[in-house]
Amino acid sequence: MQREKRLSASWHYLVFFLSSLLILVADQLTKAWIRTSLPEGCSLFKLGLFQITHVHNTGAAFGLFQGQSFMLTVFASITIVVILALFLTGYHYIPWLNSTSIMVLLGLILGGTAGNLIDRLRYGYVTDFIDFGYWPAFNIADSAVTVGVILLAILLLRHAQAGKR
Repeated sequence: MQREKRLSASWHYLVFFLSSLLILVADQLTKAWIRTSLPEGCSLFKLGLFQITHVHNTGAAFGLFQGQSFMLTVFASITIVVILALFLTGYHYIPWLNSTSIMVLLGLILGGTAGNLIDRLRYGYVTDFIDFGYWPAFNIADSAVTVGVILLAILLLRHAQAGKR
């Protein structure tokens, strides 16, 4: 029983770490490629509504809160600390955190938040490049955080509803 519990905890650590690392590496590699191969404001190609466009974003995901880089840096730092605290100790106190899906979602959020934080600290802005024309440009980190938060909210709502029954 104790060995199974240890293996389960190890599996959760691995899933969390790998999902965070995958998002962080993919985000940083794609942003580096965009910064080195495409001048700001230029587009690489256009396919229907989709295009790759180099954009500097001083706001949050999808162009929100423009010019608030300091506030967003502080918020991202706090978010990273909270996620790491949940990951390291939360599963002892909050049983529903002890699931692979929660670990993947927390990993997506952590990797995306860290990816954009690295940009803010290094450049003072975030490099965005996924552009659908009618929607503000975004990047892999923005996508990971958005998907992670939405799916985490759905799981939390389901957990709350199950608790009421």
